[in-house]
Amino acid sequence: MSAPSQDNAINAGSLTRILIYTLLIFFVIYYLLPLWVMVSNSLKTLDEIRGGDMLAPPKDITFEPWRQAWSQTQIGVEATGLKPYFFNSIIMVVPAVFLSTFLGALNGYVMTKWEFPGVNLIFGLMLLACFIPFQIVLIPMARILGMLGLAGTLGGLIMVHTVYGLGFTTLFFRNYYAAFPTELVRAAQIDGASFFQVFWRILIPSSGPIIVVTIIWQFTNVWNDFLFGASFSSYDSTPITVALNNLVNSSTGVKEYNVHFAGAILTALPTLIVYIVSGRYFVRGLMAGAVKG
Repeated sequence: MSAPSQDNAINAGSLTRILIYTLLIFFVIYYLLPLWVMVSNSLKTLDEIRGGDMLAPPKDITFEPWRQAWSQTQIGVEATGLKPYFFNSIIMVVPAVFLSTFLGALNGYVMTKWEFPGVNLIFGLMLLACFIPFQIVLIPMARILGMLGLAGTLGGLIMVHTVYGLGFTTLFFRNYYAAFPTELVRAAQIDGASFFQVFWRILIPSSGPIIVVTIIWQFTNVWNDFLFGASFSSYDSTPITVALNNLVNSSTGVKEYNVHFAGAILTALPTLIVYIVSGRYFVRGLMAGAVKG
């Protein structure tokens, strides 16, 4: 190949690379623009929001909207900020994620290494349950929670999210364990290992990637849930997503947009932190599960 042809090829490659990077930068700006609007306006006074450009950075930074969204009673409304509801969500999310992850791992173990007649039918029914719309289960779930005495409690919400997330967690672990060497399980059984000894000492230590995927998936779903929280909670057990909706709709005359933006960021902050800290592990674990499936 002649020198001019090589130069043309290099120029074409450079131009393609520039176009790709330009397109990627455009999409990054497009997706980060709403976050910028929320953060910048949460640091502005209400007068500055009304009189200026919402895309402009704050002239005088103030953290008063954050304080009001977190802990102060709103004007003319007898309700606290998001603080107690934030901790309600923490109390709800941690047990729900732990239980659904543990039960999903146990189901995946049973369905791949302790196969029994009808296992595929049961797994298919669990997958079908994943795609049932939330609205269909509201009335039956309310009846069950009422009979168990869990209506309007955080325990009831924990049960709802554990049960509803079980299909997804079982799917993740079943796919991951499907390619795990069955010979290791059989060898452990021959050596006298019990059902749970095999589970705790052989499968769980090798399940780090899929455990991370499941925890992130369940944490995001449970934390961001609004419908179950609005349907099955009382005043004392309201999660933060429902409290944010109440905060935004509580203003009778003056819409405090800066407080609303701050409240929205506070509500989304835990999920943002989880993805920033462990997002790369989520992708790795998801790909590992896909390959093993």
